[in-house]
Amino acid sequence: MSRGNEISPAASSGTLVKKKDHYLFNAAEKKSIEEVLAGAELAPAQSLWTTEASGSVQLRMDELCPEQPITVHQMFTNSVQKYGKLTALASKKGNKWEKVTFSEYYHLSRMAAKGFLKLGLERFHSVAILGFNSAEWFIAAVGAVFAGGIMAGIYTTNSPDACLYVANDSRANVIVVENQKQLDKILEDKLPHLKAIVQYSGSLKEKLPNLYSWEEFMGLGLEVSDQELDEVICSQKANQCCVLIYTSGTTGSPKGVMLSHDNITWTAHHASRAGDMQPAEISQESLVSYLPLSHIAAQIYDLWTGIQWGEQVSFAQPDALKGSLVDTLREATPTAHMGVPRVWEKIMEKIKEGISQCGYMKRKLVTWAMSVSLEANQRLTKYKSFLFTLADSLVLQKLRAELGFSNCVKFFSGAAPIGSETLQFFLGLNIRLYEAYGMSESSGPHFMSGPKAYQFSSCGKVVPGCQYKLVNVDGDGIGEVCFWGRNVFMGFLNMEDKTKEALDEDGWLRSGDLGRVDEDGFLYITGRIKELIITAGGENIPPLPIEDAVKQELPIISNAMLIGDKRKFLSILLTLKCTINPETTEPTDILSLEAVEFCQRLGSQSTKVSDIIGGKDKLVYQSIEEGIARVNSKATSNAQRIQKWIILGKDFSIVGGELGPTMKLRRPAVLQIYHSEIESFYRE
Repeated sequence: MSRGNEISPAASSGTLVKKKDHYLFNAAEKKSIEEVLAGAELAPAQSLWTTEASGSVQLRMDELCPEQPITVHQMFTNSVQKYGKLTALASKKGNKWEKVTFSEYYHLSRMAAKGFLKLGLERFHSVAILGFNSAEWFIAAVGAVFAGGIMAGIYTTNSPDACLYVANDSRANVIVVENQKQLDKILEDKLPHLKAIVQYSGSLKEKLPNLYSWEEFMGLGLEVSDQELDEVICSQKANQCCVLIYTSGTTGSPKGVMLSHDNITWTAHHASRAGDMQPAEISQESLVSYLPLSHIAAQIYDLWTGIQWGEQVSFAQPDALKGSLVDTLREATPTAHMGVPRVWEKIMEKIKEGISQCGYMKRKLVTWAMSVSLEANQRLTKYKSFLFTLADSLVLQKLRAELGFSNCVKFFSGAAPIGSETLQFFLGLNIRLYEAYGMSESSGPHFMSGPKAYQFSSCGKVVPGCQYKLVNVDGDGIGEVCFWGRNVFMGFLNMEDKTKEALDEDGWLRSGDLGRVDEDGFLYITGRIKELIITAGGENIPPLPIEDAVKQELPIISNAMLIGDKRKFLSILLTLKCTINPETTEPTDILSLEAVEFCQRLGSQSTKVSDIIGGKDKLVYQSIEEGIARVNSKATSNAQRIQKWIILGKDFSIVGGELGPTMKLRRPAVLQIYHSEIESFYRE
């Protein structure tokens, strides 16, 4: 059957809704979708995409996803009716947890919305938020949407120039900042649309015109009537833009991904259920918010899904990733937890460090328990052995409790590919990491793993209601993954060419990722088209599997990046595992405990990166050479063998520019930063 398109007019709004004729429709199905649309009150739209902030789009509604489109405000009022008295937000101030119920959260969001209206927020202009996760961040985000604006998060790690780019591109009328440090970035230049700045943490250093403390800002709303706000809320349509997610801009300027009310509300409902997140009427989920909310993964998981299902969200401290996260987890004891791969790797390194410092008997016991758990989990049977039950209750439960995971039953990983070593390590703790796969342009997850859909190293199955296809499939069944569904974005703000590049002529979203799907519908991502190395000899080589293999063979290696595009042979940049400066988050010269132990096993006395680099430590260099030889021995062709390698003087970091805000490797940046080292590989 063809994958053509069928356009059918929506019954009342004048909106055309594009459908796929991938499945045969019967009259009853067709009618039900049109009936849904008749009551939906959508803004008129002629296309599946737009690049204007005030634009509207056709919705990708078909028999797989016929649900009524709703706005963010409608989603919130539905939740308040069901979950009004339950705790929504928990923030630790001093030694005390301050809690906000869903009814209070809704009321505070309305107050914030009135404050934005008072400050002159114009329809479809943005409120940019620059700060660490907090109740104020959530309230400002929801308030901005209620007030008819567009919410745009800015990464706290952004330079002043990058902050100003987002504020300018999104036509920010108001910028909400966390503290003086973030405020200083905004004060560096004049922004044409900016009317006011609100600071939500710490006292104002000096009183500047149009700068408000959080308390002052929330007081402004008293001057705006409920009627005025309700008129703005009633004018909002589900197929209009309410959120901007800025891509991290690893290649060129960041792109503003426009997400509609329907993108947010539909995805919050369906993707989370694919991951088995429970509605609060069944069992209230609890989670800790600490990953950057300007990224789609944390925003859809913490903020919007939290509202949809009545979840309790506890906020970590701003120094969470410097070490305090585990304290918050122990206090909040979440039922579900999401991390990016680098976070899971850091937890793994910390546990390994702890195990190595145990006494002989305890170390033996933990190692035994983890091997039993790994074996049992890899078998994927429902029934666990007596030995496994013993190992879990005697040892592993206590280990998980120390991490703050005593109540946690769902563990998610997203935003970047995760290594098999990390997945196996956590299976040894009886923790299955459920991978989610998607992108900002698909409002987050398009494929989800969960308790009911799990295969080792797979990203799970397509979210119910969404569709996928593979294009340009090769002999191994690998092709580019393309998306279709209610979660697919509206377009890139003010970027028509980029929007047309991202969507094919039928409106399918091109992911730029290569993958294969097994007979059970599980997706396995094999690499990124842009990251694919095409050697001078014309061989296509995905770098990830080779980099992963090197890290698995050599536990001293922190980061590995394969080089070889348009080159005669492959080479690789390596960094060593080291400690992190807790204040600056910069990698230090001191080797991590795991790296020191690696050296000691070889008979090396090295304790610093500088003791090893430049060939100073012959034993470590020989061991790395042997590890790479083992990886090469498994290569499928000569072109896939690593010929040269170098250990860099410093590990990759966000501060150094090699990693993005979610700790994803920024390959183009690494190529620039280490240009001379790379060129030295290929000099005749």
